[in-house]
Amino acid sequence: MSEHLRVTEPAQLRAFLRQSLATWKRTTLEQRLKAGCVRVNGHTVTKPNALVAAGDEVEVVAPGQGESDAAGPPRAPAGITILYADEHLVAIDKPAGLLSVSTERETERTALVLVRAALAGTRRELPLWPVHRLDRETSGVLLFARTQAARETLQEHWSEVTKLYLAVVEGAPEPSSGVIEQPLFEDENLFVRVGARPEAKAARTRYATRRTATGRALLEVELDTGRKHQIRAHLAWLGHPLVGDERYGSAGPRLGLHAHRLELPHPLDGHALRFEAPPPRAFLTLL
Repeated sequence: MSEHLRVTEPAQLRAFLRQSLATWKRTTLEQRLKAGCVRVNGHTVTKPNALVAAGDEVEVVAPGQGESDAAGPPRAPAGITILYADEHLVAIDKPAGLLSVSTERETERTALVLVRAALAGTRRELPLWPVHRLDRETSGVLLFARTQAARETLQEHWSEVTKLYLAVVEGAPEPSSGVIEQPLFEDENLFVRVGARPEAKAARTRYATRRTATGRALLEVELDTGRKHQIRAHLAWLGHPLVGDERYGSAGPRLGLHAHRLELPHPLDGHALRFEAPPPRAFLTLL
């Protein structure tokens, strides 16, 4: 037996389910979410704090009902959390220290290879493409596409995606919030620099201080553009490099950068998606 519900006002999925199915036990709802038995506009959603919008159709089905639920949600590789998965997209929480995609030196242990293998299970390898990338030492939300069409749609509209990061920097910026709008170029040593060069590309970074500690600050950073090493280069130019950034500042136990949130329209029907990864303990201890 399944329940068909319609959202009347924006809410988190778990809160909407609890309100709409008030007679259900909370543990039952949590189990249905975890088992991939909740669909929003036909897409399986397992994240309790996923956002639903007015007009969305929500279906709660019995375990094992339907082809997609028979296999259950994809099992995450060790060290990786799958935040969301449907037939078009996969969003993960990438740990620091793991490459997003292969390089000449590393082709096996990357987020792309590990997630692709997890989705395939015992079957042959399934297609999976990166929508964007995170540096090896940056943790947080990383998005993959399961079809070329989804990838092309997302990349075409990537400038419309909300990209929110958390950054731990040396010192405390003054003013405490602002916009860094400085062009970036890559030098012969592959370092990204600020400067007006013919090959430089426009870049805009917004920041706001959320917390200060002795000699350091926690910033919320939003990218209006998506250039290579944009946050790292812009904050170093500001005089407040990321903690642990050996390339643009000084070495440390880990890089003080975490991809906290992505907000974007689904490439199939445009319904709003929000993926959020909590900052890991090792990141917070930098403060």
